[in-house]
Amino acid sequence: MRKHLALVLLTLAVSSPLYAAVLRLELGSASKALSTEALLEHPQTQLIEIADDVTYKRTMRYRAVPIAALLDGVNAGDHLQVQATDGFAAEIPAAPLLSATGSKAWLAIEDPAQPWPRISQHKPSAGPFYLVWQNPAASQIGPEQWPFQVAAIRQLAPVDERFPKLLPAPQADVAVNNGFIQFQKNCLACHTLNGEGDAQFGPDLNVPYNPTEYFSGNFLYQYIRDPQSLRQWPQGRMPSFSAEVLSDQALGDLISYLRHMAGRKQLGAPD
Repeated sequence: MRKHLALVLLTLAVSSPLYAAVLRLELGSASKALSTEALLEHPQTQLIEIADDVTYKRTMRYRAVPIAALLDGVNAGDHLQVQATDGFAAEIPAAPLLSATGSKAWLAIEDPAQPWPRISQHKPSAGPFYLVWQNPAASQIGPEQWPFQVAAIRQLAPVDERFPKLLPAPQADVAVNNGFIQFQKNCLACHTLNGEGDAQFGPDLNVPYNPTEYFSGNFLYQYIRDPQSLRQWPQGRMPSFSAEVLSDQALGDLISYLRHMAGRKQLGAPD
């Protein structure tokens, strides 16, 4: 009898995987948590194919739900932050997440019964939740807008309202202001600057030193284009930013912003 009961329990354990992962949604005054099980059973969840997956570097297939289906009450002019368990915090305008044309955003859901492969020898899978895009080039979606190991999606005020010490000086030129836009899109998910930002992943980019202060010549351009070409190590986490993702003009503007902010180190209250 005991052996029979043990066999039944073992069968149930294998056939009924535990759904421990939870996605937190903090959208305005509304807050809720959705389990893996609930998301897999969402009426809009379907099997999708992602060509040239940014994380896995190959075509991947996922069970996924359109992000727009989860963003109740969010408008195109709103601002969202997608937080990951490793401290990555992607700042993304709501418009491309809600769009029905161009790039399409999906929340891929890792089924415990069918786990995804490891990202690398030193990293687990991209689960339990992963923001992926179909046709990313249509809306100029960069690698920092593909957060994996997602834990929460939050509706917040725009970056320039939340973090005033990131702002260029009022008299800054067009290149610097355009570089600030690139910084928000491509850097703020991993880095803080002047101690401001929600990311807990990479080092601060202004305190104590700005990279424009210790990269000479063309090396900062090269480092952003291909970090491993200058600092090669297996655990390196900074992605490469190709010209298709970050044009030469945009990269130049980003470096102009960083160089400008080297003269605006702010450890106390903003100006």
